[in-house]
Amino acid sequence: MLDNPKSERIKGVTRLNQKDARTQSGLFLLDGPQGIKELTKRPELAQEVFYTEAAAERYFQELTQLQSAGVENTLVSERVMEKLSETKTPQGVLAVVKQVHLSLDAALAKQPKLVAVLDQARDPGNAGTILRAADAAGADLVIFTADSVDVYNPKLVRSTAGSILHLDLVIDIDAESLVPQLKRAGLGVFATTASGESITDLRGELAEPTAWIFGNEAHGVGDELLQAADRRVALPIYGQAESLNLATAASVCLYASAFEQHSRD
Repeated sequence: MLDNPKSERIKGVTRLNQKDARTQSGLFLLDGPQGIKELTKRPELAQEVFYTEAAAERYFQELTQLQSAGVENTLVSERVMEKLSETKTPQGVLAVVKQVHLSLDAALAKQPKLVAVLDQARDPGNAGTILRAADAAGADLVIFTADSVDVYNPKLVRSTAGSILHLDLVIDIDAESLVPQLKRAGLGVFATTASGESITDLRGELAEPTAWIFGNEAHGVGDELLQAADRRVALPIYGQAESLNLATAASVCLYASAFEQHSRD
């Protein structure tokens, strides 16, 4: 059992809570049982799993599956787990995982039908929730423009509940060249804005391959992307709320496309 939270080995893992270390190593931390359960479907991504005695029995099946696939499983003390995890109440299991993003060309070559673009999204909880919603809606690809939150931020990763392993991801994309590439890939490009046309007027179009652009929490989609999009779309507010949370609005838009695309299928 690893019992010293100040050991060099543990310090090396905890450095992955910092973006620079993640970028240099090509690794990130997947914290919590749901992420570990999803990792059993892609064990080739796992470098090492750390777990406590309390977690050993609770997640015996998942740990055994990963070990059988050749993943190193390491028992640690509760105080070491507290050092490894950024959460106030660690759940006792955490993995070091290889980063999973692709180039934009490689992702578009797969001919995605439903794409979410996050333009300068800064809040990791919102971004992770959107990624999870995209996964649930059957999206193929999530793109993060430059100046967006790091997709491997620990809070973002936790909020995806393992969905980060299910989707193709593209990061740090220049907004100026993005829309033409999406259009060349056969995607209709819809940018969300409070002053756009109602999403209820687009039902027929939503059945086609679509890329939705969601903007910064405070300022919305950048002008460059807004002007380059095929359509500028708003969600109608029927009640008295001033607006919708970014993640909520994104979920509605992605599911609107999913409903239409799956109805056609």
